[in-house]
Amino acid sequence: MTELLQTAIIVGYLLVALAVGLVAYRVTERTAEDFYLAGRTFGTVVLLFTVFATLLSAFTFFGGPDTAYAFGPEWILVMGLMDGIIFALLWYVVGFKQWLLGQQHGYVTLGEMLGDRFGSRALRTLIAGVSLFWLFPYVMLQQIGAGGALAALTDGTIPFWGGATLVTVFMILYVVLAGMRGIAWTDTLQGLFMLVMVWAALAWVLLGVDGGIATINSGLESNASPFLELGSDYYTPPRMLTFAISIAFGVAMFPQVNQRFFAANSEAVLKRSFALWPVLVLLLFVPAFLLGTWAAGLGLEANIASGQSILPVILDAYTPAWFAALVIAGAIAAMMSSSDSMLLSGASYFTRDVYQPLVDGSPSERREDLMGRLGVAVFALAALAASIWAEAGALGAGSVGSVLIGIGDLAFGGFAQLTLPVILALYWRRTTRTGMIAGILAPQFVYLAFSFLNVWRVADVSLFKEAYLGWGISLYCMLLGLVVTVCVSLLTTRTSGENVDLYFEDLSAD
Repeated sequence: MTELLQTAIIVGYLLVALAVGLVAYRVTERTAEDFYLAGRTFGTVVLLFTVFATLLSAFTFFGGPDTAYAFGPEWILVMGLMDGIIFALLWYVVGFKQWLLGQQHGYVTLGEMLGDRFGSRALRTLIAGVSLFWLFPYVMLQQIGAGGALAALTDGTIPFWGGATLVTVFMILYVVLAGMRGIAWTDTLQGLFMLVMVWAALAWVLLGVDGGIATINSGLESNASPFLELGSDYYTPPRMLTFAISIAFGVAMFPQVNQRFFAANSEAVLKRSFALWPVLVLLLFVPAFLLGTWAAGLGLEANIASGQSILPVILDAYTPAWFAALVIAGAIAAMMSSSDSMLLSGASYFTRDVYQPLVDGSPSERREDLMGRLGVAVFALAALAASIWAEAGALGAGSVGSVLIGIGDLAFGGFAQLTLPVILALYWRRTTRTGMIAGILAPQFVYLAFSFLNVWRVADVSLFKEAYLGWGISLYCMLLGLVVTVCVSLLTTRTSGENVDLYFEDLSAD
């Protein structure tokens, strides 16, 4: 009965999203700017919640409570406080100037903006290539997760490949119809749903425990006493700062987030959104991480199957079956709501920054809109084929599958390597084209080498152990990118195609 309810909720969500997509299609102009950025018309609520739902959906429901259950609630400091505040500052430092430049020059992608400033198709393609490299496995992981979830819900009636294909075909139809406008509308509904569900779950569990918070705290003192103190062997300051900085700086360069910096309809909207961001993050993460922490004090170990998330276990124990099914199905739907943004952004980076500069030149607005919609289908189908191949031939063996998961885990750090060179380009006149290219390539190469080549790694030492003095390799690579960009820029001269004044002319919001 629970599986049937979950399946019905997922199908219902898909149908509602498709209906929203049809409405969005009717009001969307046939231009690339409207398809990718909703005509730059987002208000505060829509902009805030579309970033919110795109970033925090599935991790909040599954990864967050699992981390708190295993290691304690201090992860709230990483995601709720440090990451929320750092990303909000970057939203201003990067996002506000990006928005100003987009208003004046009509930029749609990060690569387009940087390529114009430095007069370089190579730089534009490099930005797109790095972004697509880290984004592609993320889309694959969503498809693998959705296919596996549907297979589990139907007890194998729908096989993995069938579930992944079904969800992918739906997403293609939906994204091609809806564009950014429809995605943002459903993101807003999804974000509100997440907030309501996670607080309702927290209240329901608290009311369902005999003795309430006193019983929970007593259980934590007996079963996990370090959880009642601040700090542990896992939550060291270097580890927490590494995660917080890498995630926040990486998020600022995620295509599906970064593009939204262009989409606000006014300066006031953008500023209100980043000011409210830390509050919204705390409203979601506090109850999610408390649920995982409380589970450690409620003696639920015997109920947890191998590899199972703690959230379904605590909900099954203390809430009605229909409510638990609603939350879990909502989490799966949230995972799919993140995928649609990734598909749209990935398609825009590919069509505008790779295909058009190298193949198609300057197409008409109508043709560019058509290419964008076709790009969504190509990107989604390529990721689907790779997902089915990886699941069927490699995930069990742990070869390609482990590489795929490794890239997904490391993607925040990979994207974070772009942030400091971009900030330098936005605010330092002396930045040169050669400096930018070197400042992007050098940290990416070193980060990949340390992450995947055994010859560069200390055997069996994670990225956050003493081999790097307790700090993650992503931070060292970010500093490397900063130093390389500055030094190479100082040692090279500007080329004739660079437009130095582009970022420093009058950029008033009026």
